[in-house]
Amino acid sequence: MKKQLLLFAFSAIALTSCEDDDVKAYEMDMLKGDWRVSKTEIISGKDGKTVLSVGSPSGCDMKNLLHFRTDYYVSYTYYSTVASTCQLTGKNEGEFTYSEETKDLAIKFDQEEVENYKVLILSNTELKLMQLFNNGDANGDGVNDLYYTTYKR
Repeated sequence: MKKQLLLFAFSAIALTSCEDDDVKAYEMDMLKGDWRVSKTEIISGKDGKTVLSVGSPSGCDMKNLLHFRTDYYVSYTYYSTVASTCQLTGKNEGEFTYSEETKDLAIKFDQEEVENYKVLILSNTELKLMQLFNNGDANGDGVNDLYYTTYKR
């Protein structure tokens, strides 16, 4: 009976100690790869519901690429129109942190300030972020508004 209790206790400890690592590995695996902006939204900060603006990329902006790796590397590659063709304009590289518990994502590109986001949706095909920095007052009501960006694979 004592052996069974010990086996049960060790099994319980082993299972609970791996749970957070498994969740983090799963979410990091979903985050890794290439993401393109599919939609941007600005929602009123006063009521959190009123849609002030919705947009989607067009032209060369459709080629812009946000890339995550599981070693916490992040890059953003962006394009612009040059002589009526899309050409690579630049690439920012840096590191990120992600908390699977709080869904906080912090991106730090080289020579830039940390950009903080809240991950609202993370799946194999969709990533929706709420921007937590430099939010302006798009409708002039004196309250900073909520800025969202949705990415697709």
